[in-house]
Amino acid sequence: MPGSVPLDGQAPFGVVVLAASAGGVRALRTVLGGLPRDFPVPVLVVQHRAAGTTDLLVPLLRAVTDLPVRAAAAGPLRAGVSVLPAGTTGLLEPGGDLIPVEHPNLGAADRLMTSAARAYGRRVLAAVLTGRLDDGAAGVRAVRRAGGRVLAQDPADAEAPGMPSAALATGCVEHVLPLRLVAPALVAYAMAPGAAELLAVPLPPWARLGAGALPA
Repeated sequence: MPGSVPLDGQAPFGVVVLAASAGGVRALRTVLGGLPRDFPVPVLVVQHRAAGTTDLLVPLLRAVTDLPVRAAAAGPLRAGVSVLPAGTTGLLEPGGDLIPVEHPNLGAADRLMTSAARAYGRRVLAAVLTGRLDDGAAGVRAVRRAGGRVLAQDPADAEAPGMPSAALATGCVEHVLPLRLVAPALVAYAMAPGAAELLAVPLPPWARLGAGALPA
């Protein structure tokens, strides 16, 4: 299929997962606006929005990036940005196909990241952005267990620090970054292997101490 990305492609990563909730529109626009038009890895976006509401996220994101942005649909994962519709999450099949499924907001990021980890293993690059509560914490564990890489927005820089704080508390986050550096980190990982290590920020001690506090 034109625009589809095979699971066994040559890029170091097969999928980027961006997870956000409260404050996520601004955060996602900042991150996607910083990605170049030749960004080689498909991006999946999950952001908590109530099912049945008018969904403006796709046009809002499309306005800030040269990458193609679309509502996620069932089928092969495609180049560019695929946004899970409100009230859904996504499942990734071992062959690389995406299946959007209805899902309550709580746990939507966890389920998507866990599915991505099973399908893509070490070729998952995940970023947890602003949001309340702890969605994404179990997901980043799954990504790291599979050998993938995990970024988080600095909680001090987030409109809602709950999600990035919970991700940090797992001990699985490799880079904690202000929002303006998330896109450069994604580009470094995807397009300049090794360069991302220059953006590393040491985890605070409390992040490691909390690593056993959340269920596996």
